[in-house]
Amino acid sequence: METGLSDTGGVQIGSQTTLSLFDPTRGPPLRERSRPMTRTDPPAGRRPVPATSPDRRSRSRDRGGLGRRAAVARVRPASVHRTLPALLAGAAAALAPALAVAAGVPPGPGSTAGPKAPLKGPAAGRLKLHVPSPDWRDQVIYFVMTDRFADGNPRNNDQGAGEYDPRRRDRFSGGDLQGLIDRLDYIQGLGATALWITPPVLNQWLDATRGYGGYHGYWAADFTRVDPHLGTLQDYRRLSDALHRRGMYLVQDIVVNHTGNFFDYVGGWDPADPARFWQANPGSRPQARPSQHPFDLNDPRDPRQRRAGTYHWTPAVADYTDRRQELDFQMSGLDDLNTGNPVVRRALRASYAHWIREVGVDAFRIDTAFYVPPEYFLDFLHARDPRAPGIAEVARRTGRSDFLVFGEGFGIDRPFEDLQARKIESYMTGPDGRPVLPGMLNFPLYGALAEVFARGRPPAELGHRIAALARLHARPHLMPGFLDNHDLDRFLAGGSEAALHQALLALFTLPGIPVIYYGTEQGLRDPRASMFAAGWGSDGRDRFDTTAPLYRHIARLAALRRAEPLFSRGLPTMRAASEARPGVLAWSMQHEGQQALVLMNTADAPVLAARVDTGLPAGARLAPLLALGVEAHERTVDADGSVTLLLPARAAVVWKAGPGAAPAAGATAAGPAPMLELDPIGEQALTGDAVLRGRLVGLGEARLVFDGDVAAATLVRAGRDGRFEARLDTGALVDPRVRHGVVLWGGDAAPQAVSALRTFRVERAWQLLADVDDPAGDDHGPDGRYVYPTDPSWGDRRQMDLRWVRVFGAAGALRIDIEPSTITTSWNPPAGFDHVHYTVFIELPGRPGGATVMPLQGGVLPDGMRWHRRLRAGGWSAALFSDAGADERQEGTPVTPGPQVTADRGRGVVTMVLPAAAFGPGGAGPGTRVWVTTWDYDGGYRALQAQPAPFAIGGAASGPKVMDSSRVIVLP
Repeated sequence: METGLSDTGGVQIGSQTTLSLFDPTRGPPLRERSRPMTRTDPPAGRRPVPATSPDRRSRSRDRGGLGRRAAVARVRPASVHRTLPALLAGAAAALAPALAVAAGVPPGPGSTAGPKAPLKGPAAGRLKLHVPSPDWRDQVIYFVMTDRFADGNPRNNDQGAGEYDPRRRDRFSGGDLQGLIDRLDYIQGLGATALWITPPVLNQWLDATRGYGGYHGYWAADFTRVDPHLGTLQDYRRLSDALHRRGMYLVQDIVVNHTGNFFDYVGGWDPADPARFWQANPGSRPQARPSQHPFDLNDPRDPRQRRAGTYHWTPAVADYTDRRQELDFQMSGLDDLNTGNPVVRRALRASYAHWIREVGVDAFRIDTAFYVPPEYFLDFLHARDPRAPGIAEVARRTGRSDFLVFGEGFGIDRPFEDLQARKIESYMTGPDGRPVLPGMLNFPLYGALAEVFARGRPPAELGHRIAALARLHARPHLMPGFLDNHDLDRFLAGGSEAALHQALLALFTLPGIPVIYYGTEQGLRDPRASMFAAGWGSDGRDRFDTTAPLYRHIARLAALRRAEPLFSRGLPTMRAASEARPGVLAWSMQHEGQQALVLMNTADAPVLAARVDTGLPAGARLAPLLALGVEAHERTVDADGSVTLLLPARAAVVWKAGPGAAPAAGATAAGPAPMLELDPIGEQALTGDAVLRGRLVGLGEARLVFDGDVAAATLVRAGRDGRFEARLDTGALVDPRVRHGVVLWGGDAAPQAVSALRTFRVERAWQLLADVDDPAGDDHGPDGRYVYPTDPSWGDRRQMDLRWVRVFGAAGALRIDIEPSTITTSWNPPAGFDHVHYTVFIELPGRPGGATVMPLQGGVLPDGMRWHRRLRAGGWSAALFSDAGADERQEGTPVTPGPQVTADRGRGVVTMVLPAAAFGPGGAGPGTRVWVTTWDYDGGYRALQAQPAPFAIGGAASGPKVMDSSRVIVLP
């Protein structure tokens, strides 16, 4: 149905006019009906919409994404027989309380919307909406994208704007509030105590200009109404009631930074004249502008609307390092609200107060908080405005003395850096020490968890992040932590299930509120896949298996956290963290005289955890609380306060400390304890192999264990004087920044005998093995027909055009440097580049097996090549796979240690480093073949279709997803 502006300033649907919500400075006019009449069946003869564009960058972001258009009601044909006055009168009566809330007007007699008025009437007597706040440190949050979780009411799926198509990732699938109610047993059985839902507010349903839908909820048209795809206000109240009766809590996602994408700047931008280059988005469905006042005042060509200053009247962010652009420009085309305007501030406070009062929401998560100044939130939470008080005061009046508000600051730090963590803390604590937001999502911790557990980076990188929790953050226990979310690749897209088990254990035993994103417990690999059979990405089956291994593991972790408050209230102390490769990771948690020790092996092979300091006195007893991949027993702390044990691959143990007797010093029942001594190596970096010397007492032989790798241990035998000398091959060590460690270990004969740790560094130069130029402008696919997406963020930048590839080697390790035509950061990617994903295929000479298929790319390798390792690297994530299990739809088996991927915009180079261990024994030697390809990726390789779209590549209905490629490179 066509939409347009009426001469009243409202939004016109067909022949009927709906009036926008009033300006708080003028008093309340009428506006559109609070609940649209929806179709129960698709219109007769409607043809299904063919699948075209897959998801655009979610960070582009549907959450803060591209084209958020407000949604208004579709009116059934029969409704035109009702008179306009009757419609308006009914709407006014139904909406009076909500209008008062949104405007900040004190309620009249009998109103349910005022600052102190509880919900009244029969519904209020039956529904348990308002409950005291919990101690949020004890909660476990389950986060759902409502549209993709469960469809409890199929009749509300299709609102008739072309927005519903469960065959497409970018359209509504049908999940709703009733579906959540129906599945609360499942959610609670997982151990969750709170449910976080994506914004339930009325959204722009479709941005046809960019070919994407507002199913996710982050493209608001009206912040005070429930989107009809999700149900009704009463459905939302019933969800709140059902949660509260179970002792659970409701967390609502909210947005204060922007609305949908109702306007753009096309062809330029003049900050002195916001009307110049301004253009209404012609693809907004089903309405042209927000339906809520003052957000409907979005046309600067009208002097009155321009003076209102509701928006910043800016184009899209071009440089996220420019703080003014970050705060005031449009994030991926979303219309940026002027949160410095008192009218905007009041309207946002009133809008979100509505959900606390009328539904009983217990907490807010604030989307895109980084794009709003921190000081805004002091007003949002604590404004002393009798017409629209701060959210904290509104919550207090409903009995919630500890209403949690946590923000999203999308910032992931590089290893051993704290820039983003400090920025996140600035949104929790002001420069004067005054609290701002109670909590923030812990993105830096997320990044370190993913890198260490999924991609095999050294545990020391996570150790730094754990140590920073108490050092940098005033309230780390109120910083929700997570492993998956809707804007990022899922953990299992590049990590193993064993690694996910470990990462979850870390999440539940570190400070912060654990957040489980829907589907993690079922092993989902796509961030937007549906849990219900009829939804997109479900493979036609429901995903609510309470016997699934990950579901049971999470339930067990939740029970551990409930039983042992030191995990929810304690602070960590790092005890051990391998610096050079996957291996030992240990920390203790202390709280009120109690202590627990968490010890893990992050490697896919056994490692020796040698003399791990526990921080406990000699003889203290360690009682096992939980174990993964190993049988845990009670242990006694050694005389030096440490423990030593051999950990199987991906094993983990959690112990709780208790008192015990001190061990006997220097002797065992069998006689004197063996003594192993390893001479110091020196501080100078080695340029060749290491020569190690030492002494054995009480043992004729022992093993030199290098970086914990037991399988590669070197056997040494003592001479008559007990001395030994051994040479350690360091050929595979190339990073001079890494400190390596070696110990002497007694092995099976004396498993507790271990020397002091000796450390050293190795410095070797990379050798250039191949330098391959690639023609400019050949980025048009295998047959020259492919066309870039039409969104302006691509434009003529040609991010997928290779210019040259250089391959360096060092004792089996590889470094691949790539120069593309342009490096862009339109969507603020952590690795420093976007709009291109590199897929690198590597054939290892003499290795059996190998695959010719290109998983998910619809092609086969050229020149008879067979790949044994496949690297998929983008600005948001990187993963390495072996060919085991690979086919057209399966990427293979994740391999660790994984790659390190960085971009140097100054040089215009993307660099990928793969350690020798990533290739198996011998590393990557002479004869290795390398093939580099480009495409783009967003939870999956971007779509290829006949005609280009804003976020789909055009030129062919099918074909290999390769925009450009190098020649097959053979290494000498």
